[in-house]
Amino acid sequence: MNEHWSRKRSILSLLSAEHFTSGEKIASQIGLTRMAVNQHIDSLSEYGVEVFSVKGKGYKLANQIALVDENRLINQIDNRCFYFDEINSTNSFLLTHHEDLKSGDICVAEYQSVGRGRRGRQWQSPYGNHLYASLFWRFDSDATKTMGLSLVIACSIVKALTDMGVNGLGLKWPNDIYLEGKKLAGILIEVAQTNTQQTELVIGFGINMSMSAVQGELIDQPWSDLTSQKELPDKTLLLVKLHQHLKSDIQLFDKQGLAPFANFWQKYDLFTNKPIKLLMAPNEVEGIYKGIDQQGGIVIETNEGLRTFIGGEISLRRA
Repeated sequence: MNEHWSRKRSILSLLSAEHFTSGEKIASQIGLTRMAVNQHIDSLSEYGVEVFSVKGKGYKLANQIALVDENRLINQIDNRCFYFDEINSTNSFLLTHHEDLKSGDICVAEYQSVGRGRRGRQWQSPYGNHLYASLFWRFDSDATKTMGLSLVIACSIVKALTDMGVNGLGLKWPNDIYLEGKKLAGILIEVAQTNTQQTELVIGFGINMSMSAVQGELIDQPWSDLTSQKELPDKTLLLVKLHQHLKSDIQLFDKQGLAPFANFWQKYDLFTNKPIKLLMAPNEVEGIYKGIDQQGGIVIETNEGLRTFIGGEISLRRA
């Protein structure tokens, strides 16, 4: 870790969202001047960290920050783990280095300068507020055999969050995780390379842990985070559990397809037997949601009977 981030992390470790901490205390404990402390705190705003400053009181975080313990993470994950304080995109990093990777290698970052989601949307990635990671996987088959993988990844995320005591979770086709009816996490799967023998995928996922009010205003849909829980989950342990579930579930999917995950998906599916509409610009299809098929496609009961849709840029909305 370079000194630039070492200093900032030391300052953040002394700040709280519950009370103010004086600049003098921070400066004396870290061995910096008051001016240097102020400069570091000012620069944190460029990374989306909101810090309140009140003369005579000191500094206070607008919302709780959760940082990864790098040594714990790397020691507890049984694949190569690339950890960054800042990066352009964890997906982009793995896509660039895919030829040198093995299935299960993972990239984790505290901040993404150009994080992205489905349909070209930007994924808000303020420093330390949330969880951002990408997993590499190489399948010994063509890309058609990986249809439905995003549903498996969503199931893995729900399992890991449940392990951490998070309740009120739900799934929305094809790959969104909801908490109390609002979006908590998303998935973006990108192809690194594919041919008739192999398919290499980068599986990106982000989980909202502690959203600030300012960052929340930049999001164009209802969102949730983990601050609604009694205690914010240990980010390092959550990543370790995620990695374990992802590896196990992807290996099972590679052997048996979606069948072993059908009951789990149905248990958490938020839209079963509810009226919905599918947005497939410039078209829309309305009907009653009837779950998923064996390939991960969405099944809808329409006026013309049951219809199945899969792949492409499709968005599901409540009718």
